[in-house]
Amino acid sequence: MSVVVAVKSSMSNLTALHEAMSRLDEVWAGVGDSGELSREQLIVVSASIGVLRRRLDAVHVSVAACIARESRPELGAGSLAKQQGFRSPATLIAVATGVSTGEASRLVRVGEATAPRSDLLGARLPARYPLVSAALDAGVLGAPAAALIIAALDRCRVVAGVERIAEGEWLLVESADGLALDGVRTLVVRVEAWLDPDGVEPREEERRGRRALSLFERDGMVHLNAVLDVETAAPVVTAIRGVVTAVFAARKGAPDADAPDGDRRTVPMIQADALSVFCAHVLGCERRVPVAGARVIVRVGLDDLEAGTGSATVDGVNQPVSVGAARRMAAGGGVIPCVLGGDSEVLDWGREKRLFTRAQRLALVERDGGCAMCGLPPEMTKAHHIRWWTRDRGPTDLSNGVLLCETCHHRIHDNGWEIRIDAPGTGSGTGSGSGSGSRGRARGRARVWFIPPRYVDPQQTPRLGGRARFDIAA
Repeated sequence: MSVVVAVKSSMSNLTALHEAMSRLDEVWAGVGDSGELSREQLIVVSASIGVLRRRLDAVHVSVAACIARESRPELGAGSLAKQQGFRSPATLIAVATGVSTGEASRLVRVGEATAPRSDLLGARLPARYPLVSAALDAGVLGAPAAALIIAALDRCRVVAGVERIAEGEWLLVESADGLALDGVRTLVVRVEAWLDPDGVEPREEERRGRRALSLFERDGMVHLNAVLDVETAAPVVTAIRGVVTAVFAARKGAPDADAPDGDRRTVPMIQADALSVFCAHVLGCERRVPVAGARVIVRVGLDDLEAGTGSATVDGVNQPVSVGAARRMAAGGGVIPCVLGGDSEVLDWGREKRLFTRAQRLALVERDGGCAMCGLPPEMTKAHHIRWWTRDRGPTDLSNGVLLCETCHHRIHDNGWEIRIDAPGTGSGTGSGSGSGSRGRARGRARVWFIPPRYVDPQQTPRLGGRARFDIAA
């Protein structure tokens, strides 16, 4: 019965796959004799390929689940995989499709977690993760994103309980819509810490026990290989990124930036030089190291801090840390503890100051998490007026400020994007009915919305930016 149901589901997905292929054919039909695509066609083709891949993934995971069921160990010599000469269903799928065995195994796991089930009496049961299954069938999630979500939910299933896992599944599926796979990974880390807050510290201790730095010489070069836990890595990451930012800022203002003997170091080269300068400084060097606004900022909720439970986050690092680690880090120099929910100093200065203050920048980092558009770390961004200081008489207020890296700053001004900030607890503030405003994220802070120009999106649907993209419901 389960195989029949799964095959029917595959047929439905196959119909959707044909429709996606037809839409792609329609786009290609509009290409002229030159065979070149216009910019508009490139965007449509790219989006159509994305839909096609997700539709194909839905078919693939469904078929993978059927192959796994027909190859289960209790069938012995009657196993489908063994009849075809393979040790496992994953090996059969890998050879047939040209993917790795590991990727084939992930397809099987996703298929089994999203396929309808039956009990011992043959009665139908819903899939283990019905929302992930529906998102796959709808072409919203691809198999790689679904695999990340399912793995996280499986890890927390026993500790969190059925109801909380169901809520976590809803949060992940709703919030993953529209995110790249790297963004889904970030989201999964946040939700896993929320589902299993007591597990953060044990995982942290286990990772800390694996920290290592190895040095060896080969071919006239010294090789360093470091594996660091978050607590150990935070000052390293912040300091080195700060040097990179300072170097690029110096290049921009240098009159001889284009000279043949100008600074042409790559980012990896600058990072290597920064590490050398830091170590030389420790050994007694009197030189001062330029680190652009580099501070390790640890963020923790007031309730968690008082209770000593839950988790905290470190700017520039996705992996959360325990409250205990946050307290240890805050006790060291160069670390700014940001307790959310407590009293704060005055952050809105109106027209009295042109430049955003240090306290305002910290508040913008709390809201935006770094570049509000592309997500670069805070130390690689600057605070910009949304309504310009001179042209628009814009105030130096948080509601008129946004953190942007240099590239995104130019992209917005040169290409006609708009930025709007909504107040805490409100929608997008744009008058749009975008679904983005209802994705189950925390609404305690103001949010940043980017409005694309009409040539990018005729509907000008607001796109959520900043830290809110990865917020989860409190």
